[in-house]
Amino acid sequence: MKFPILQTLSGQAKRRVIAMTCAAVVMAVADASAQQATITPNYKDADLAQIVDAVSAITGKNFIIDPRVRAQVTMLSSTPMSPDAFYQAFLSILQVHGFTAVETGNIVRVIPMANARTSPSIDLPDRVSATSDEIVTQVITVRNISAVQLVPILRPLIPQEGHLVASPSSNVLIISDRANNVNRIMRIIARIDQAGDGDIDIIQLQNASSGEIVRVVNTLFTAGGAAAEGGGGAMQVKVVADDRSNSVLITGEASQRLRIKTLITHLDTPLESGGDTQVRYLHYAEAEKIAAKLKEQVQGVTQAAPGGAAAASAATADRNVTIWADAQTNALVITAPPKMMRQVMSIIDKLDIRRAQVQVEAIVVEIDSDKASELGLNWGATGNDSAGNPIPLGVFNQAVGGTSLGDILRGIANPSAATTIPNGLTLGGGRFDQAGGGMNFAVILRALRGDANTNIISTPSIMTLDNEEAEIKIAQEVPFITGQYTNTGGGTTGTTTGTVNPFQTIQRQEVGTILKITPQINDSGSVLMKIEQEASSLAQGTSGAVDLITNKRTINTKVLVDDGGVIVLGGLIEDNLREGENRVPFLGAIPLIGELFKTRSVKKVKTNLMVFIRPTIIRDGVEAAFETNSKYNLIRDQQLQRGNGNVRMLPGEKQPTLAPIEELSKYPPVAPPTAPAVDEAGARQNTTNEGVRVVPSTPISRPTPEAPAAAAPAPRASPR
Repeated sequence: MKFPILQTLSGQAKRRVIAMTCAAVVMAVADASAQQATITPNYKDADLAQIVDAVSAITGKNFIIDPRVRAQVTMLSSTPMSPDAFYQAFLSILQVHGFTAVETGNIVRVIPMANARTSPSIDLPDRVSATSDEIVTQVITVRNISAVQLVPILRPLIPQEGHLVASPSSNVLIISDRANNVNRIMRIIARIDQAGDGDIDIIQLQNASSGEIVRVVNTLFTAGGAAAEGGGGAMQVKVVADDRSNSVLITGEASQRLRIKTLITHLDTPLESGGDTQVRYLHYAEAEKIAAKLKEQVQGVTQAAPGGAAAASAATADRNVTIWADAQTNALVITAPPKMMRQVMSIIDKLDIRRAQVQVEAIVVEIDSDKASELGLNWGATGNDSAGNPIPLGVFNQAVGGTSLGDILRGIANPSAATTIPNGLTLGGGRFDQAGGGMNFAVILRALRGDANTNIISTPSIMTLDNEEAEIKIAQEVPFITGQYTNTGGGTTGTTTGTVNPFQTIQRQEVGTILKITPQINDSGSVLMKIEQEASSLAQGTSGAVDLITNKRTINTKVLVDDGGVIVLGGLIEDNLREGENRVPFLGAIPLIGELFKTRSVKKVKTNLMVFIRPTIIRDGVEAAFETNSKYNLIRDQQLQRGNGNVRMLPGEKQPTLAPIEELSKYPPVAPPTAPAVDEAGARQNTTNEGVRVVPSTPISRPTPEAPAAAAPAPRASPR
């Protein structure tokens, strides 16, 4: 295809010659596979706007030229160019004159290069062209070296209008520049970003711990790396500890490996003073908690030192004391001068002791008695007029036990309605003459007596460490309706009928026995306990209630109880008597005759509720085994007595039972003592099995607690 001759833009002869030259170089060249337009551009001192016209005509792109874009362009070519090649040559012309082309959709904006940084460009292309002058933005991931280190190296290769920045957290570079230059930068980074020396040095430690050495080296280089490398350096070596062989593995740049090997060799030397560092394995306490408390103690001792030389010496001692905990082995690593070491070890001896345990048994007893009685007469009488129609003469209709004369009559008239049949005793009589002669009447006598007795015993028990809160919860999740919505009618709006789905909101609450305690053992053998006790149950339905009803008894208190003693926490004794009488005024007060015009009811409710608590101190494993064996054998005995161990209707099958405690316990059976022991202060020690049933086949006893040893237990030997 041939391009039309470009029209002249001015009347000057030079402009006409240039326009005629531009038109002459546009020709059509037939390709072997397809028809494609080519152009052989030749411009001399041409206005940039004319070249934009030619590029728009041959490429079909739409251009918007910034008013600041002004230039006289000279471009000479001896070979035909394709539209894409001509467009790339056009971009090179813009770069030479300090301009650029930014594509946004179908529009190409020609703007000064200084504004290209803030204009949208090709972001994160899959492939960056090595020949294009388009503005692109690319993110380059650096894998082996620090991206921050590359910024001062690559910055001279980026023009002033370009942009280069590093992200230290993700170790990436962000570059915004022309595509050909970005492609060049990416090739340079690929050459620089090479893995370092692959050799690995292994250092076998003799005195120090490999994990501690690696921690010190990494801390040193992480803290001083930024300053040493000018603010962007990263350690070019990797140091890893092998705890199994107590070795340190080093890989990376050779010179830095040599420096680190020298440092590790210096650190792996025995201390001149010998015993300034000790590892103390704890038996009962938690190393992390003890380490924090010991640090506070050391700081407090040094701050309490007097001024002058003593204060300076204390400050120096504080800096020389390090305490840290190893949670895996529950050990303390302590470095301190001999005097401070002795103080710290003395504190640990008193804190790392076996803590006593407390078994708490709660007894919740509730006895309720509910008695009710109702008695009364209902009657009615009718006569007939001269025409034989019934005429009411009188009626006394008062419900007794929820049933009245009208309910009885409805039940007689409709026997299929089972709900109308009353409870209790009902006697009656009357005369019914449908022929219309004489008076009709009906009389019923209603009598109802109700007795209800409740006897509940709940004995939850729980064991916990001294000064540790414990909670036992034996409850059910009972649903209670908290809200509901029902649609009783259908609403319409215009021609649309609205429908609403009914729903209910339900909240579940715990109903049962909940015991929460925090015991504290005193030196006198008593136990100070903070107790939160709750006993709740579902009550029978009450008239007027919309949902379930719960009975809740809670006690929040703090008491002091001797070891093995029983104390009452609280309770309730309630006796209610309710008497009621419904009668007709005046008539109901007449002797004898008044019984026809009244009903009576009596209800008596008696409630007895008591809560007891019994703590037992468990000082060692033998005492714990005693209490455990007692409960274990009690349950096993119940299983053995159930059906004599056999399964009904399944001959040869046995009831599932627990294994004998001797197969599980490491303590041998001990004969029970004959009398409780008494200590020097006269406090009773719970050494018998009072209140606990023990199976005779496995006689066990709870021995007298021994006094704690004066000397602290020796530290556990190092596993190494």
